Amino acid sequence: MNAYDGFLLLILSSPSGAGKTTLTRMLMERCPELRFSVSHTTRSARANEVDGRDYHFVDRAAFLQLIDQGAFLEWAEVHGNLYGTSIAEIERARADAGCAGMIFDIDYQGARQIRAKVADVISAFILPPSMNELERRLRGRASETEDAVQRRFAVAKREIEHYALFDFLVVNDDVGRAFEELRAIVTAERARRGRRAALAESLLRVGRLAGGPS
Repeated sequence: MNAYDGFLLLILSSPSGAGKTTLTRMLMERCPELRFSVSHTTRSARANEVDGRDYHFVDRAAFLQLIDQGAFLEWAEVHGNLYGTSIAEIERARADAGCAGMIFDIDYQGARQIRAKVADVISAFILPPSMNELERRLRGRASETEDAVQRRFAVAKREIEHYALFDFLVVNDDVGRAFEELRAIVTAERARRGRRAALAESLLRVGRLAGGPS
């Protein structure tokens, strides 16, 4: 699949507890030209989650049907639940004149699939400052049982092993500084030559100065 004509596709990934959700929310607030890709999932909605805003919540049979229809750009099974990014999400964003790019909140499995299919996608992996701090953050979630903490911590170590799949590594030791790094990545990537070449070429096609000799 070719690049989306300069449309910025940014993958954000991290182990659970590294702060990716907070950083993604900050990026969406400060960069209104970006849209968030709402994934499909078979897991149940949490108390504060809204269908269509946080996820498209579907049952396993419906998800498997979408796979058969080729509806997903990527999909994976994580913690026993299925997650997927639909191609329709990107097409809806591209149809919005005020949208310049899309953020994907996915794991390394999904990142690998998208990078294999789409040219010019960029990716950033959010790292915790230490494993001790990651454990502290996981234990700080009042809703998590001890078994869940142990499972997420083990999965986090496996996810960090795949850091080399990503273009950028952002260490979230301070959320403000980590956000500034992410925003700098977005700013630099939007100014990349390949994304603005069409504009440069359109300027060169202007044959003469306005008001000049015919």
